[in-house]
Amino acid sequence: MSSANTITLFEAIETRRSLHKLSDDVKVPDSRVEEIIRHALLHSPSPFNTQTGRTVLLVRDEHKKFWDVAFEVAKASVAPPIFAAAYEPRIKMFRAAYGTILFYDDPAPIQEIERKMPMLKSHLPQWMDHANGMLQYAVWTMLAAEGLGCSLQHYNPMVDARAAQEWEIPATWLLKAQMVFGTPAGPPIQDKTYEPVEKRMFSHGL
Repeated sequence: MSSANTITLFEAIETRRSLHKLSDDVKVPDSRVEEIIRHALLHSPSPFNTQTGRTVLLVRDEHKKFWDVAFEVAKASVAPPIFAAAYEPRIKMFRAAYGTILFYDDPAPIQEIERKMPMLKSHLPQWMDHANGMLQYAVWTMLAAEGLGCSLQHYNPMVDARAAQEWEIPATWLLKAQMVFGTPAGPPIQDKTYEPVEKRMFSHGL
């Protein structure tokens, strides 16, 4: 899993930012992106090792097709002034990138745990969300370490049905997020500010 652009984990975490202005001129091989996603799927934690996370990688024309679908669905679902002001420019910006990773959960393994341990039923869906978030973060951080920019979008449930139809995704899978990636083509859309860590971190017994 080593890379010619290896950086420390600390550096990778710091490098990861939300970057929306992305181009499709990508030098990182598709095989490397697949390797990163595979590594994250294998090694990201999940409740009771249920491994509920699922991904669908779309690049080049398939990526652009996804955002064409999002455009069509949003245009048909949202009031025209809101679509023109908020949806249309953003969807066109995401379409200009190279790829999109669709993050799903398959609830079937969790449902088996629910049957075995019904006292945990109210907690397991939240824990499954936690696991998917860690999967997303792992992929995002590794892509950032390769020099790629990403942003995380949530056009679900608006696009769920069309995406399932276009890419033959099982109807039982739950779409959680869409990670757009490509070569950075501009700075972040807003500066990142930091609340003092002292307000957010507490230690005892040191």
